[in-house]
Order: sequence, then structure tokens, then C-alpha cells
Amino acid sequence: MSEDTQSPCYRVGIAYNLKHEKEGEPEDEQAEYDSISTIRTIAGAIEKTGCKAVFIEAREDFPEKIKKADVDFVFNIAEGKGGRGREAQVPSILNLYSIPYTGSDETTLCIALDKGIAKKIVKSRGIKTPVFFIWKNNETDIPSRLRFPVIIKPVSEGSSKGILGTMLATNRNELKKLLAEKWARYRQPLMAEEYINGREFTVGIIGNGKEKRVFRPMEIIISPDANPDGSRIYSFHAKTNYERYVKYECPARLEQELEEKIIRVSEQIYDVLECRDFARIDLILDEGGNPYFIEINPLPGLAPGYSDYVMLAENNGVEYDELIRLILNSALKRCGMKTV
Repeated sequence: MSEDTQSPCYRVGIAYNLKHEKEGEPEDEQAEYDSISTIRTIAGAIEKTGCKAVFIEAREDFPEKIKKADVDFVFNIAEGKGGRGREAQVPSILNLYSIPYTGSDETTLCIALDKGIAKKIVKSRGIKTPVFFIWKNNETDIPSRLRFPVIIKPVSEGSSKGILGTMLATNRNELKKLLAEKWARYRQPLMAEEYINGREFTVGIIGNGKEKRVFRPMEIIISPDANPDGSRIYSFHAKTNYERYVKYECPARLEQELEEKIIRVSEQIYDVLECRDFARIDLILDEGGNPYFIEINPLPGLAPGYSDYVMLAENNGVEYDELIRLILNSALKRCGMKTV
């Protein structure tokens, strides 16, 4: 094989945040962070491409670590530390040092993590989303025409963090009580959203531009025993006990026209929010067959055998090592670098 056709041997840094669980903390406190086994599996997949994987945990000393690591590229799955802009921390530092990386940039990550802002942008393009309002404090007015039940969730969390315990309010008094309880726990603005009791789907996308691939939708079917209120909400408890409470159907049982509609809407959301390389979109289908945008995760989990994005890929014929390679190559190509 000539030198020109050989696969490049990049030093690829993996930027990540690990779970460092503390005794007595709430069970969903570190829901977004990864285990070391996930990082090692990603590293193994990267090294199978001929690249060298370099572990770089995104703690307070990340700027010093990344400067010393001498990497050509970064595979970013870091969630960041604190605040609604936390997912932008690592991309911003990498941009400062002109180090290319996988995934969406800091602007898209900030917008997507704030569910309210993301929904406003998506809605402005004619895509349906449930009626909602953002509760910031006791001075926030509750809309008089709000239809119950209403689901309450922190506005800037992922991995079902905050979707735990009692989540639904069936009247204004319950809503006020639930807002106070969630505020005391999460200390951030809350989203109150009209609850659509319909079929729930998640859609994975990989790639950019004309080379984007949209995975066929996966339906998430929740047992009513999963939550104390009997709701079929994909809560933190349901997700962490998925073998008991959740059935995943991929590809989902949908008529072709409806599947194409869900795929089309998902791709529109991906493009509207200017996502790059990979993302996952969650939607609810109402009784009339209308898909409603719930949220997007442009930094989806990659835990083998657990994360929805990984399940989507596998059920669409993309095994784990190939998935990591495709994400890496999508980003390398976007950055004008040779693929592996």
C-alpha cells in the first residue's frame, strides 16, 4: 500500500466527564456523566481505525491537559460542569486552541440544552411542539389557558435528569406545588409542558449535508408500572430499569407515510438547530398522527447496550465500532481531514 492510500494515524483525544458518585446525593445527580467502561469501549473502537486514543477527563484542569496532550483531533462526549452552558465548555476551549472535534459546536449545544430556546426556534419553522411555559420564580405568571395534565421538568438537563417521582400536575394547585418541589431540588428554571399522551419515538441522525443518514425511528413503550403516577413517561426510573419497564421497537411499527413524516421532521430539526455529525431527536405522536418535538440531544450517550442512540444504530445495521468510526469520519471530513 502506498503512503498516499494509508489510513492516517491520528492522536485522538477523548473528552469526557466521569461519574464520581457521592454518598447521599440524589440518584439522578450524575445522570448525564459516563462510566469508565464506556470511555474504554469508545477508545477501543477508535484504536481499531489505526488511531491512538488519548483519555482526557474534562475537569477543571482540562485546558492544561488538552495543551499537553498533543492531539490531532478530539472525540467529544463531555457534558461539562455546571450551568446551562456547560456542554459548550469543552468545544469553546477546543476552538480557542484551534483543535478540531466531533459533534456540534458550542452554540448549538447551548441552544439544544435549553429546552425552551430550542422549542421556540423549532416552532418558528412550523414544526409542532407541545404548548409550554418557562417558570423562573414565584413571580412567573401561569398561563390561564394552560390545559392539564402538565409535565414539569428542569429546562436545562438531559438523560431524564429531573424527570423523576411525581412529574404530572392535573390542576393549578398541583402545578404550583410541583414547581416549588422541583425548584427546591434543581435550582433552575422549569419547563411546564402540556402532556401529550401518545406514542413516543426517538430518531438518530449521523453525518452532514447530503451524506446525512437518518436511522429508522425507534418506539419507546413504557409500562404504567414504571412511574408512581402510572404515566407512560420515559422517566429516569424507567430508563435506569429499562429491562423491567421499557420495550423498544426498532424499526417502529408505522405505516410508511407516517415513518417518512417522522424522519422528515427529525431531519428538519437537526438542520434548523445546525447540528453536526450526530444527534438524537425525541418526538411524541398524537392521536391524529401529528409528530410533536419534545427535545434534541446533539451529544447523545454512547454507552454500549444502554444508550438509545447506540440501540438505534444497531437496529439499523450499524454495530458499535462502526458507529464510532462513522461519527469520527463525519467530523474529520467536515474539518477537511483525511478519514480513517
